[in-house]
Amino acid sequence: MPRYTVHVRGEWLAVPCRDAQLTIGWLGREAVRRYIKNKPDNGGFASVDDVCFLVRRCKGLGLLDHEDLLEVALEDNEFVEVVIEGDAMSPDFIPSQPEGVYLYSKYREPEKYIALDGESLTTEDLVNLGKGRYKIKLTPTAEKKVQKSREVIDSIVKEKTVVYGITTGFGKFARTVIPVNKLEELQVNLVRSHSSGVGKPLIPERCRMLLALRINVLAKGYSGISLETLKQVIEVFNASCLPYVPEKGTVGASGDLAPLSHLALGLIGEGKMWSPKSGWADAKYVLEAHGLKPVVLKPKEGLALINGTQMITSLGCEAVERASAIARQADIVAALTLEVLKGTTKAFDTDIHAVRPHRGQIEVAFRFRSLLDSDHHPSEIAESHRFCDRVQDAYTLRCCPQVHGVVNDTIAFVKNIITTELNSATDNPMVFASRGETISGGNFHGEYPAKALDYLAIGVHELASISERRIERLCNPSLSELPPFLVAEGGLNSGFMIAHCTAAALVSENKALCHPSSVDSLSTSAATEDHVSMGGWAARKALRVIEHVEQVLAIELLAACQGIEFLRPLRTTTPLEKVYDLVRSVVRPWIKDRFMAPDIEAAHRLLVEQKVWEVAAPYIEKYRMEHIPESRPVSPTAFSLEFLHKKSIRIPESGDL
Repeated sequence: MPRYTVHVRGEWLAVPCRDAQLTIGWLGREAVRRYIKNKPDNGGFASVDDVCFLVRRCKGLGLLDHEDLLEVALEDNEFVEVVIEGDAMSPDFIPSQPEGVYLYSKYREPEKYIALDGESLTTEDLVNLGKGRYKIKLTPTAEKKVQKSREVIDSIVKEKTVVYGITTGFGKFARTVIPVNKLEELQVNLVRSHSSGVGKPLIPERCRMLLALRINVLAKGYSGISLETLKQVIEVFNASCLPYVPEKGTVGASGDLAPLSHLALGLIGEGKMWSPKSGWADAKYVLEAHGLKPVVLKPKEGLALINGTQMITSLGCEAVERASAIARQADIVAALTLEVLKGTTKAFDTDIHAVRPHRGQIEVAFRFRSLLDSDHHPSEIAESHRFCDRVQDAYTLRCCPQVHGVVNDTIAFVKNIITTELNSATDNPMVFASRGETISGGNFHGEYPAKALDYLAIGVHELASISERRIERLCNPSLSELPPFLVAEGGLNSGFMIAHCTAAALVSENKALCHPSSVDSLSTSAATEDHVSMGGWAARKALRVIEHVEQVLAIELLAACQGIEFLRPLRTTTPLEKVYDLVRSVVRPWIKDRFMAPDIEAAHRLLVEQKVWEVAAPYIEKYRMEHIPESRPVSPTAFSLEFLHKKSIRIPESGDL
């Protein structure tokens, strides 16, 4: 018998259907009838006939025609939503989908797998897992380590040994011994009570990353989880069934207890869960719809699922990858601005940076040379001011290698810490199968990723700070020799006047966000957990800072391209002309004022998707091969040829340059 799961005003109803010839309208009315029947006040309705509603799929939010037959319009056990007229404007309305759900309407289950062993996960791997590009499986070695670790826990339970978190309570209750017949209940109670987060739920990509990272840590074999339970968790991940995890509530020690508890709550079939098929629904319904059963926790397994720094680290992983992408592209945007402002390339001379050999600084100066070298890429703009009387440029142009360079080195430093944390066991107690014992320690403390992510925010912010000053130079006619605010008929048109204000506002907001969260600590759990990292906020605000940096650079990119319009018919270097063409493929020049926000967002997307880098990278790498001897070490922050091959980017021939 077909059955459908229907969302009505925040509640989920299972509606069986004996006759597939019934219609969508019947399903909506039957769901509303059941909803009214379960409400003491009938939900505010006298009868079903008083209710006007729309019916739509939860996957993709497509509206359904009331007259369509169920067997034609829906699959068995499909999730649908009944939207009662007027509810969408009510503060009590609960949508079935997370923000940006349109991104998942075309979700396709991945075919490729990543084998996790708890030792070799990279930041790139985790971001790709978050994007739903891979499923997960365990390596044979990881499976054996997990099994041996579990044997230690089973022995403790059998021998009734007193061990924290296995046969005792938690935190202040560590000295309370729990009877053997209550050990499974202890683990469920732990998950339920610790699921106390608040705020918006993590978006699907971030929840996927969180779940994948917890699986990787469990795969190390120091947590005591059973192989059976771990494989169940992997099946949930592979089905893209994602628990409702509020973004706020962790203090970063003892690990990320609140968010990881919400993650575990969905796994045991409680709370809410999301999948591309169902939207938000009760976890038990979502699991059932995908042919999965809720996890039944054995002794220690609740603690194994919730004790660790995976919330901080998974968000930090995204932050590091986005920071790396925008840092590379900031050099390209700044080089384009320098061309428009008719700056000199002398400040990027190899010898200047060789005597102050910071690796990031050397790499940034190299990128500027590769984009601006007139001998390699003739520039009509550069040629037009070759014999001007200016000796040197403003710091915002001249000092890009020094300012952008330290950002690159900061990212490399933070990435190293985050990569170590990705493959670290952060439980308590730790289970050492080789010694046949458990040891209580403090690996759950999030100070390492917290401090690193505070540092990341401070470092990456500088890209926006210096970019905003370059936008000012582009818009200010006394500094740029260009029309005020980069628009013709100034006065009638305002051009980039307020776009610059937006950049200034974002930079100012970042100044507050860059205050380190990890300098704070509040004692919790009756002074048992008397020093904490506050790493959750460090990770979330680092992501916000990076997004602001991306947006400021998007504005600079648009402003620089608009500046080029006033220098035509002169052309810049070949790689920068390619960047200009890319921008013009999504944003047309400003002839007169128009709605600007969509253009800023379009440029922002180019940066987020690394399109600017993809266009310029082949020219940078071509220049590298021709100008750097093989014996010279290349910065670890430098772009590698491996990226070119993965992206199938063609390296230009000499004739193309």
